[in-house]
Amino acid sequence: MTFEEWARVGLPKLLRFATVLCGSGDLAADLVQDVAVKAHRHWDRVATADSPNAYLRKMLVNEYLSWRRKWSRFVPRAEIVPSEQIADHANQQADRDQLLTELAKLPRRQRAVLVLRYFGGLSDPEIAETLGCSASTVRAHASRALAALRIEMAAPQTFHHPSRPGVTHAH
Repeated sequence: MTFEEWARVGLPKLLRFATVLCGSGDLAADLVQDVAVKAHRHWDRVATADSPNAYLRKMLVNEYLSWRRKWSRFVPRAEIVPSEQIADHANQQADRDQLLTELAKLPRRQRAVLVLRYFGGLSDPEIAETLGCSASTVRAHASRALAALRIEMAAPQTFHHPSRPGVTHAH
């Protein structure tokens, strides 16, 4: 029997055995891969054994025990949890669209103050100079605009069904 012939039938069985032995499908797959590489290198010795399957099972158990000794301080986890959540691009785009819609509803001077402050990176005195008003007026416009945005962004969104006038749905 060639290694390839054994692999078609024997690898799935060895993987099931390893999964039960390790208690982890990922660790089992790693161990079976390591054993398969070693078995391929020394297939002439494995193939002449009384029972190649028993020989490979023993190789797997030895690899598992060796791994346990070598990595006894390391305990693998089934899942890797990212340290930070990555926002979905679609949600970011929807949030940006909603923000632009709400900004468009603000009075022009309030909108200008927010755009100059948050997108232009200007300070209140720089905004005041650009708009021809005092810094305290800039702060008042910013305060009112942000309060309006908080109210609008917190409110449930509604839309009107185009084919059914007068029907409003919460979104």
